[in-house]
Amino acid sequence: MHQMNKKILIADHLHPIFKEEAEKLGFECHDMPLITKEETLKIIRDYTGIAIRTKFLIDREVIDAGNNLKFIARAGAGMDNIDEEYAVSKGIYCINAPEGNRDAVGEHVIGMLLSLLNKLRNGDQQIRNGVWDREANRGFELKGKTVALIGYGNNGRSLAQKLSGFEVDVIAYDKYKTSFSDQYAREVSMEEIVKHADILSYHIPLSRETRQLFNEEYLFHFKKPIILLNASRGEIVNTKAVIDGLKNGKILATGLDVLEVEKFPALSEQPWFKELIENDKVILSPHVAGWSVESYRKISEVLGEKLKRLEIS
Repeated sequence: MHQMNKKILIADHLHPIFKEEAEKLGFECHDMPLITKEETLKIIRDYTGIAIRTKFLIDREVIDAGNNLKFIARAGAGMDNIDEEYAVSKGIYCINAPEGNRDAVGEHVIGMLLSLLNKLRNGDQQIRNGVWDREANRGFELKGKTVALIGYGNNGRSLAQKLSGFEVDVIAYDKYKTSFSDQYAREVSMEEIVKHADILSYHIPLSRETRQLFNEEYLFHFKKPIILLNASRGEIVNTKAVIDGLKNGKILATGLDVLEVEKFPALSEQPWFKELIENDKVILSPHVAGWSVESYRKISEVLGEKLKRLEIS
C-alpha cells in the first residue's frame, strides 16, 4: 500500500496526540469527531483505519462498508462496541488502550469506596440542610476488610496496587488467567470470593458470558453483606438485584460508575431508576471512572504506540 493511501478516520473526540503520532507514521488523518454512523458508512471505504470511543457500534455493516480497513482503534478499554470477532475474521486488527485509563479507574473506585464507608455524601447533604448528626455518619474503616476483585487485568491490578497501603486482604478471581497472584492480590476460587468478600469490585469486559452476571441468585451465595462496586460495564450487574439486596441487607452500599442503561432520557425511564436515586446507600457517577484529564491523553498515547507495532502493508 502506498504511503499516500494510508488514511485514518477519527470518528470521535480523541486527544490530538493520536493524530500527531499517526501522521509521523505516514497516515493522513481526517479528524471528524461529530460524524454520524450514517455519514461514516458512506465514506469508510476510503480509509485504512477508524478510531472511535463509544459514539456508535462498529458492527458488521460498518466493517463490510469499510472494505479497505486494516485496523479499528478503540480509545478506551472495553471492546464491546466493536464486533471484534467479525473484524478479525476479515483480517482487521483491533487495538484498544486499557493501559491508558487503568490508573483513573483504580483511583475512582477507591474514591467511591471511601465515600461509601465514611458516608461522605450523606454527611455533606445533611450539613447543607442544617443537620449536624455525628452518630448517623459514623464511618467504617477499610483496614482489615477483604476486597474481592472479579477480573485481574489492567484495571483490577491497578485497584489492587492502589489498595496496598490500606492494610486490606485483596483476593481476585479471573476465569481467563491462572497463577496471577502477586504482591497486591491473591488468586482464589469463586467459592472463596463468596465466602470472604466484604467488598466486591468488577473489572471484566462485557460479553455474552458476563452480561447480567451479578443477579439475585449470584448475590444469594455471599456469606457476608457486601459493598458492591462496578466501574466495568453496566450490563454486567442487574440493577433490580442491587436494589433488592440493599433492601434486604445483603448489600450494605453500592458505588456504580456504570448502569444497565446510560444517558438521559433513557435512564430516567427505567423502572428501577427512582428507587436507585432515592437510596442514600448508593453513589453514582456518569461512566467517568476511566475518563480523567490525564487518561484522555494517555489513551491516545497508548493507541499511537500500538499503531506503530501494527504490520500494515
